[in-house]
Amino acid sequence: MPALFHLAFPVHDLAAAKRFYADGLGCVLGRESSTAVTFGLAGHQLIAHLSTEARPPQKGIYPRHFGLVFTTETEWQALADRATQQALTFYQHPRVRFPGTRLEHRTFFLEDPSGNLLEFKYYRQESAIFGERDVSAVGDAD
Repeated sequence: MPALFHLAFPVHDLAAAKRFYADGLGCVLGRESSTAVTFGLAGHQLIAHLSTEARPPQKGIYPRHFGLVFTTETEWQALADRATQQALTFYQHPRVRFPGTRLEHRTFFLEDPSGNLLEFKYYRQESAIFGERDVSAVGDAD
């Protein structure tokens, strides 16, 4: 069995997290307790942990966000359409980044009810996911 990715992150409201991740994004709902909820996102494990600690709001998409890199544009578009239909909060609407370059990709960012940012993208050239080491660009300049 291949390894699965695991990510734990803070939320301020478990019910709101369930609505966003399970109902909105379509994540598989897993185990629940009074302080955490487990979700399956594309076969990977996310754990939303209840936190009462105030976290300063992030200004822009950096340094903290997580998400998926789709291998087909059709899958990327289907999730963008679902997010729109489910009235999820777009932090950045679907767009093309680095147009006309080897790093060109389609992307959008969602914001969950606790202010966590999620990015979903599709690269035109698969080599841009881990390759293209001769290109020094990583993300946009804020």
